[in-house]
Amino acid sequence: MSRPLRALIDLAALRHNYQCACDLFPQSRAIAVLKANAYGHDALRCAKALEGQAPAFAVASIEEALALRAGGIQQPIVLLEGFFEADELPEIARQGFWTALHSQWQVDALLNADLPAPVHAWLKFDSGMHRLGFSAKEFMSNWRALAASGKAMDMHLITHFATADLVDHRYRDIQLEHIAALRAQLESEGFQVPCCLANSPATLTLQGAGTWHRPGVMLYGADPLEQANPYSQTLRPVMTLESELIAVREVAAGEPVGYGGRFVAPRATRIGVVACGYGDGYDRHAREGTPLLVGGKRAPLAGRVSMDMMTVDISHLEDAHVGSRVTLWGRAPDGAELSVSEVANWCDTINYTLLTGVTPRVPRIFST
Repeated sequence: MSRPLRALIDLAALRHNYQCACDLFPQSRAIAVLKANAYGHDALRCAKALEGQAPAFAVASIEEALALRAGGIQQPIVLLEGFFEADELPEIARQGFWTALHSQWQVDALLNADLPAPVHAWLKFDSGMHRLGFSAKEFMSNWRALAASGKAMDMHLITHFATADLVDHRYRDIQLEHIAALRAQLESEGFQVPCCLANSPATLTLQGAGTWHRPGVMLYGADPLEQANPYSQTLRPVMTLESELIAVREVAAGEPVGYGGRFVAPRATRIGVVACGYGDGYDRHAREGTPLLVGGKRAPLAGRVSMDMMTVDISHLEDAHVGSRVTLWGRAPDGAELSVSEVANWCDTINYTLLTGVTPRVPRIFST
């Protein structure tokens, strides 16, 4: 019998969430973002599940893109960080990948490359994130050079919002103004400027803008917003991380549990031991009281998370026993739900971190 920990991946929920993203931007096309192994959900399986809906996919690097090609995915794939070495360019051209260009050395490498075909170029505008991309002046100069070179085709403007997840949208709106001004300048010179602007938070809050948008974490049912809105509340969790109780202990009042003795039993306490730990990707920083579902009912974490196990106070759950189902996040068999966002808050982190952190030793079990 195998260790009971597993990540259940609901591909029907993935398709539902993708359709939600499409419905929010009916005049735009949705690129399904599959970077970081589809946020921990298995990039190839998720791509296969979406290949009948999604016109394009996006990843961080050529390695991720080539793995999808090797698995039979034929749709266009956007390299969101572009290329890391100039010698990637011939393969990008051969495979028809769409590459971001965010730094001058990348533009120069493309202009000087000897390629079998022009490359789909997505020039990155730093509209206010100040992480990657070009100023408006640099962008104009590079756009003109690329357009005249014959080395680039189907050129797009791509940018990233810094605060689209926040309730306060003032800075996002400033970025939108910068984008509009740059597009107007390019269009005054006769250029067509298709855009890819919105990530998941902007998809859920902006409801319109750009030729393309690129939903990421929302595809996996995780709410990226500081405050949920009616659109984010329609998302369905794709991953359920579940395990079982592998032991039940009776601990006397005043006795410590786990490393460092952080939890001290306030009374005679029934402790359940769960087969899941930080070696599986569960965050070791989970605070005392972090919720789990044991048999579909809430129970608090009691003590520090270990590498392979964690302990939970089940004193109030008389029916809990060795073999009881434990839901770390996601949906329990009885329909009770514990969102990954809530667990992330208890761990002082974000849902992205928990989902992408589930380690390879946790088997993914897929339902369609």
